[in-house]
Amino acid sequence: MGEVKSEYIFKILDKYDKNNITIATLGSHTSLHILQGAKEEGFRTAIVCEKGREVPYKRFGVADEYIIVDKFKDIVNDDVQQKLRDMNAIVVPHGSFVAYAGLENVEDKFNVPMFGNRDILRWEAERDKERTLLVEGGVRIPYKYDDPSEIDRPVMVKFPGARGGRGYFVASSPEEFNKKIDAMKARGWLEDEDVANAHIEEYVSGCNYCIHYFYSALEDKVELLGMDTRYESSIDGFVRMPAKDQLDIDLSPSYVVTGNHPAVIRESLLPQVFEMADKLVDSAKKLVAPGLNGPFCMQTLVNDNLEVICFEISARVDGGTNAFMGGSPYSYLTYGEPMSMGRRIALEIKHAIEKEELEKVIT
Repeated sequence: MGEVKSEYIFKILDKYDKNNITIATLGSHTSLHILQGAKEEGFRTAIVCEKGREVPYKRFGVADEYIIVDKFKDIVNDDVQQKLRDMNAIVVPHGSFVAYAGLENVEDKFNVPMFGNRDILRWEAERDKERTLLVEGGVRIPYKYDDPSEIDRPVMVKFPGARGGRGYFVASSPEEFNKKIDAMKARGWLEDEDVANAHIEEYVSGCNYCIHYFYSALEDKVELLGMDTRYESSIDGFVRMPAKDQLDIDLSPSYVVTGNHPAVIRESLLPQVFEMADKLVDSAKKLVAPGLNGPFCMQTLVNDNLEVICFEISARVDGGTNAFMGGSPYSYLTYGEPMSMGRRIALEIKHAIEKEELEKVIT
């Protein structure tokens, strides 16, 4: 079908009944508050869900329409796309949407209007592009190693794509790197191709804050909506053991995200929190126009020098936003009422319709 062109998406959008827009997404990741927030702002909602995984959406009653598919990747099938267009759907992407549908399919075959910047999803998925966004913006980031043989201090090893921390590990030498790679391959978590694309960076010892922002293209403004930290398996279980037991057990801990909990940061660090987001938004506008429209996340560590160091970004709604479905202390400061990320997305779409500027927030 070829690359999805903005002009084609805008033609589809022109035919939509703007008084009957449906906000749709894939049934996973952050879809509960995306759809609940849409309902709170008066939109109809639709969910594309794999057979057997619709239970939470029915129990919580967040979807008006269900499109049940055999596999999540079927969202790019022509019949599913047509159903979405017929209901005037604007699709909100999230981490599972990109992982299950496939980035190339989203870029080349998914001819349904999407909220935010479709082109920036590639910049999140590829570590070198992600790093370029941060370096171009002058954001403080960890030191990067080009080859495992250069490892001379504790490093964090990561792999491309939205994989929720699976396969990530810490190593302090080339030998330890190779040993842990072999262990991950034995578990079926890594392929040779993944190893060739390993991203090796300085391990920053600090407290983790995943900071959730919303950039309004309509208002040209960055909002801080909330923060979370992560529950990760098996590392969180491992560190609860006494140190002597940790030494006795031959286990390579993993960093698979299993849940999130809300957090707040020292108030004196908020100037850094806003400054780094402004820098990232500016570099994204230059490198991948129209930039970081809508939700994004900067995953950070704060060291004992009180530096906020960004080690990863999400260029769409991040899973940690589930920690403030009823709003966060920061969204309360801005709105004075419960404001989830899902509701904030719906509010932006609503304002864009009212101002007849939907093309500013859709690709």
